[in-house]
Order: sequence, then C-alpha cells, then structure tokens
Amino acid sequence: MCRLLAVIARAPVDVHHHLNAFTRVCRESPEYQGHGWGYAVLRSGGWERYRTVTPIWDDATRPGGDVRVLLAHARSAFRDEGIEVGNNMPFVDDPQAFLFNGELHGVRLPIAGRTGAERLFRYLRRPAATHAPEAVTRAMDILKDRATHIRACNFIIADPAVVIVHSLFAGESAYFTLHQHRTADTLTICSAPYDDGDPGWVPMNQDNVEMFPCSF
Repeated sequence: MCRLLAVIARAPVDVHHHLNAFTRVCRESPEYQGHGWGYAVLRSGGWERYRTVTPIWDDATRPGGDVRVLLAHARSAFRDEGIEVGNNMPFVDDPQAFLFNGELHGVRLPIAGRTGAERLFRYLRRPAATHAPEAVTRAMDILKDRATHIRACNFIIADPAVVIVHSLFAGESAYFTLHQHRTADTLTICSAPYDDGDPGWVPMNQDNVEMFPCSF
C-alpha cells in the first residue's frame, strides 16, 4: 500500500523539507515502500513530473526552485508485481494529476489500464465524473456497487485550480487514515503525520471527499 503527499502553499516555497520528511515516512512504513516514487509540481499552469523505480530514500532527486503545489507518491506494488516506471505515480493527463493508495478487488467496469490505479484514474476522468466533489462521490457510489471488496481507496486528483482528496478504507485505520496540517500559508496532506509529533496534524474523515483550492 502506497504513501501519498500533497502540499499547497499560498506563496512559492522550497519543498525539500516536505519531501525529506515524506522520505522518512516511507522508510519507516510498516509496509515496504521501495518500488519507486515520483512527484509532480505545478508550473505555469501545467504539471512537471518525475518518476523512478528507485526507492525514495535512495534517490536525491528533488524539484528545483520554489513551487506552490506538490504531489508525491511512493509505491508499494501489489504482490511485488509490475515494477516499472510507467506504473508509478503521479499519473498525469493534463490538466489532471493523480495519486492512489489502496486495494480494489473484483471491479466490474469496462475501463482499460495496466493497473488498478490507472483504471481508476481513467474512470474518474470520464465526462460523467467531472472534477468536483459531488461527481467524485457519485462515481465512487457506482464503484462500491461494482467491486467485490475495497480494502482501501484513498486518492488525490488535482488540476491547476483544485486538489480533491478521497478517503475510504474497510479497516486498518492506523495505516490508511490520511492526515492534514494547515498553517496560514501552507496546507499539507500526507499518509502519516511528520514534523516530530507536531499537534497541528489532524486525521481526515473516512469515506469522505474534500476539495482544496490551489489558491487560498
């Protein structure tokens, strides 16, 4: 099960601190997160992306300069299969970028894709599932009816205007609960709190969709 990070800043910031903290989260995870990682940063209205199959703790690559919106993902491949760059996130199909953490079984939807995460991204990009919290909720209601089991379905889907976060899991709340941390200048969402126990981290609601503007 993968790890997710999103950072939205009021003004451009150096995101190395967040990525270094995210690296610690991934390295210390009870599940192995070493099947590669990637990030996407928003620049001039488009996504600049980097992906690799190198574990995040063995890769010093970081986005250059200051950024306002960062998405990052570390992969734990299901059954250690499909370990190749093309299966790593973020997935990007402008104007949207996508991160996923979860496990879906027996999904009966006619959507093509190399992995479950890729199929889910394509499903959410359908015209009937436009990029809005209500549309994501409707799409997920259909998905729940057409899956035999959902262990977890946490994802972040973003465009230059908004970041939408979906949280759903059947158990293992200590592992699957997403957390957010908000200051006057920055909103951070991560699979686990960091910053040495900062009490500003708040668990996000389960079976919920939230939207955060990229400018606040």
